Formats: sequence, C-alpha cells, structure tokens
Amino acid sequence: MMVVRVSSVLDDTGRMAHEAPNTLAHFSINVEDTDRAIAFYRGVFGWTFNAWGPPGFFLIDTGGIHGSLQRVQTEPFPTLIGNFECTIAVDDVDRVSALIVEHGGEITLPKVTIPGVADIARVKDSEGNTFSLARYIRD
Repeated sequence: MMVVRVSSVLDDTGRMAHEAPNTLAHFSINVEDTDRAIAFYRGVFGWTFNAWGPPGFFLIDTGGIHGSLQRVQTEPFPTLIGNFECTIAVDDVDRVSALIVEHGGEITLPKVTIPGVADIARVKDSEGNTFSLARYIRD
C-alpha cells in the first residue's frame, strides 16, 4: 500500500504548495461517482486518495505530480467529464492569457480566484486542446 506524501502537495499551512512557473503543476480527474473512480484508479495504478477541501474533492498521490479527483461541479466554474484537466503553473494568469490569445488560442473561462488556492483560468490552445493556468496563492 502506498503512503500519501501530503507534504508534496500541501505546504505547512495546509494549502496547495507553490509550483514553479511554466511547469505542469496539477491534473484533475472529473467524475460522476467518486467512490467508483477511486476504486478504479486505486486498483489499476495503486494511487492513494485523501479527502481535502470541498465535499467530493480528493487529493491523489501518484508518487509524482500531484492531482485531484473531484465530483463534477458548477462552482466556482463548471467541470467537464471526458478528459483529464491539466493545469500549468504561471506567474501571472492575465499576462499568460494574453499570450495565449496572441498566439491563436482562446480563453474559455476568464480568471477566477479560488480563495487560499489560486487564480485560475481555462484556455484552449491553437488546436482546441483545453487546459488551465494557475498562479498559486502563497499567504
């Protein structure tokens, strides 16, 4: 059985740890049934899960990059089923959003702030691939 290394995901205040800009920082798996999905990923990959934050939200310990598994939601922004949601850490969501548009991408959800976690926006690249940008908040 794997042991969850929460320190690799959370800082000493229990908030999401800061990630270096321009690196893949996080992935989310959006699901309808968290129990079924946890059983699947635990059984297939041996990942471990810890409830954290809002109901239906679990941190994933993959042994590498941190992730989350979350029940589909509508707030603070809607989640989608059918893909892994990847997040790239950036130093300024507004600046990088402007670069995305300049280089042929689009903003699908303008920046929102998840208090104590991050400023985040959803975008599409020039080929229609969706991902998120986040400036992690350090208090």
